[in-house]
Amino acid sequence: MPALPGEERSRDVALGYALLRVIVGLNVLSHGVSRILAGPSTYAANLVVQFQSTPLANGLVSAFGMSLPWIEAVLGLLLLLGIKMRWTVLAAGALLAALTYGACLVQDWQAAGLQLIYAMVYALLLILRQWNTFSVDGIFIKRTAPESTPAL
Repeated sequence: MPALPGEERSRDVALGYALLRVIVGLNVLSHGVSRILAGPSTYAANLVVQFQSTPLANGLVSAFGMSLPWIEAVLGLLLLLGIKMRWTVLAAGALLAALTYGACLVQDWQAAGLQLIYAMVYALLLILRQWNTFSVDGIFIKRTAPESTPAL
């Protein structure tokens, strides 16, 4: 099979990045929205029970559980739309670090292992951020980029 021309190959890489970003965004957004619809207080109460045997204070666990659905919803929407990707991915990574710490505290090794997959995806989204052209950021950058500077 002959190699694709450079422009077509670049478009495919950008489309691949968009596909990964949109799917991860939908995943994280769905986590948040489903927990909001079920009631953040219900989620927080279940989390307090789950963390009963850990050194974390119940109030801290409850506060985290009440805020997590909203944080996930916002981060998921930002990922889905491709807005401020550097800061969005870094914030999502920080949240993931907290979730991984919690999973390890309760010795939920399956969840901790799955979180490694998210960590790899977030790393890819950050490393390949230059291909974030099919997004809100990509549209904004194209409109504001000086003529002499090539747009992403």
